[in-house]
Amino acid sequence: MPDTRTLTDPAPYDALLLLSFGGPEGPEDVVPFLENVTRGRGIPKERLTEVGKHYFLFGGVSPINEQNRELLAALRKDFADHGLDLPVYWGNRNWAPYLVDTLREIADAGHQRVLVLATSAYAGFSGCRQYRENLADALVQLAAEDRPELTVDKLRHFYNHPGFVRPMIDATLAALAQLPDGTRENARLAFTTHSIPTAMAETSGAPDDPARGTPGGAYVAQHLDVARLIADAVAEHTGTTDRPWELVYQSRSGAPHIPWLEPDICDHLAAQHADGAAAVVMVPIGFVSDHMEVKYDLDTEAVAKAAELGLPVARAATVGADPRFAAAVRELVLERAAAQRGEPVTRCALGALGPSHDVCAVACCPNPRAPRPAAAQA
Repeated sequence: MPDTRTLTDPAPYDALLLLSFGGPEGPEDVVPFLENVTRGRGIPKERLTEVGKHYFLFGGVSPINEQNRELLAALRKDFADHGLDLPVYWGNRNWAPYLVDTLREIADAGHQRVLVLATSAYAGFSGCRQYRENLADALVQLAAEDRPELTVDKLRHFYNHPGFVRPMIDATLAALAQLPDGTRENARLAFTTHSIPTAMAETSGAPDDPARGTPGGAYVAQHLDVARLIADAVAEHTGTTDRPWELVYQSRSGAPHIPWLEPDICDHLAAQHADGAAAVVMVPIGFVSDHMEVKYDLDTEAVAKAAELGLPVARAATVGADPRFAAAVRELVLERAAAQRGEPVTRCALGALGPSHDVCAVACCPNPRAPRPAAAQA
């Protein structure tokens, strides 16, 4: 008989870290938070105040921290319900609880081997390598404090795990149902994600990943794979097999002369309206939770553009703290633990690209400014 202990055995790992971007929790936090995000880029405080207007519209509070608290609770509940004895911690890159403080807490609690869940599902510098660089910086700081040494590994990209995809399918169907009568059958789907510089997109993924050689690299290829999965499932459920869909982008920032991924969601809505679309469902597959890019760029800016056009729109919910996503994290933890112990594992993934790699190569998703050390790599 198989050893049932391995079904809930996280060894060699003794802690899980939920690692996120962070966000302000009051008006006085907005500019200091943005200073953290843009540190080293020489952006004046007056410009940051202008950029922060999105946060000020929501009382200076980003929804991301509360959503991370909900996900943290969902993970702890799922682990407890399934007999997985693994403490879950939470740290942020750019606001409290800061990553280095959480790693200090983990080390002081006697943990030695930490798995990291980054709240970004896809390959790319901003969504993977930058998190790993921040981990490396924090570990250097802990070493300078003579704290016990920590080893950190990062869970693989989960964009095509059923626990991420299936909640998005259900959310898309629910958004379709919100549209006015007479528009649903001919409504189109706009799958949205964060725009990034095209040069950064093209170098996303591992050097030996065939998707890296495609237009937009692994970042675009992975998003297209998820969009296709959702579009096919929606077609099967609704019986509308010729529903148009497209991958579009949002939340662009940076110098206007640098090419970024396009089309922008607002430009896309205008083009769909001109093409006679009955309605559009915006599906934010690039985001784990309804944080500021979703609440402002979609729910505020894009919805206002659609109203100006007279185009009915609805927005699908993100995965958030869906129990299926929490269960997927548990499965990913146990999969990685078994692999580290040298046991055979079945890696769960949907779509055409298959499961992502466990360990990032040194040349994965290179830093566009200058090479920097990164943790959790080969």
